[in-house]
Amino acid sequence: MSQFGQINGINTPSTSELLKQKNNLNVGSNANAFAQHLQSALNEVNEVQKESEVAVANIATGQVKDLHQAALAISKAETSMQLMLEIRNKALSAYKELGRTQI
Repeated sequence: MSQFGQINGINTPSTSELLKQKNNLNVGSNANAFAQHLQSALNEVNEVQKESEVAVANIATGQVKDLHQAALAISKAETSMQLMLEIRNKALSAYKELGRTQI
């Protein structure tokens, strides 16, 4: 492999290898796998949000044992929600861009 094919120990596939991979893709199964992965991520964000709600309720009722852990749960929920919103925004942006693409 030439010096340009490998950068700092990272192997980069050649164009012909990429074309072979592209031809072997099954769009239906990839779309289904993406949908399953997205659903899994949404479920995980939902669980984190539920944990945050419990932490807030415990703080409000004075049942919290460790305030630091409750604050971490709330912060984790906020961060995961922000990440999910950014993913949604990027997906909508990509969808709109595809809609503007002329064939």
